[in-house]
Amino acid sequence: MATELYDLTVPVFTRSLKALSALLDKAAAHAAETGQSPEALLARRLIDDMHPLAKQVQIACDGPKLCVARLSGVEAPVNEDTETTIAELQARIASTLAWIGSVPREAIDGQEDREVVLKFPGGEWPFKGQAYVIGFALPNFFFHLTTAYGLLRGAGVPLGKRDFLGAPA
Repeated sequence: MATELYDLTVPVFTRSLKALSALLDKAAAHAAETGQSPEALLARRLIDDMHPLAKQVQIACDGPKLCVARLSGVEAPVNEDTETTIAELQARIASTLAWIGSVPREAIDGQEDREVVLKFPGGEWPFKGQAYVIGFALPNFFFHLTTAYGLLRGAGVPLGKRDFLGAPA
């Protein structure tokens, strides 16, 4: 039996967004225990020309939302990117989970050949649905998730590989 496109997206995004939420919980607890400012954690960057932690979380939410929207044809909700606290980022993760969970499997499965065109300032990247998921959506999502994890680890938040992976489905 072939793997369906839904199985490559929604459950993977769901597990990892829940893990991201748990990472932020640990970050908040660590900040409280050590007297660190949670806002300082959210402003951390790996290097000056990379986005801070807060933006990494926002993008990690946008990737799954836009992927599911592009595959299903269902319009995704718009976020204003105004989150400045861990609680606000947690709410964004929760709303992303609720929205991607609301899109029916039938809207995603069978979209392997759907045209997906990403528009960037320097041009466009055309994909078919399956190639978009495997070649862009998943790698881009995990890039931002990994960066968020690395920023928190670098700040001393006690995290390990199991925290990154999240609970098995």
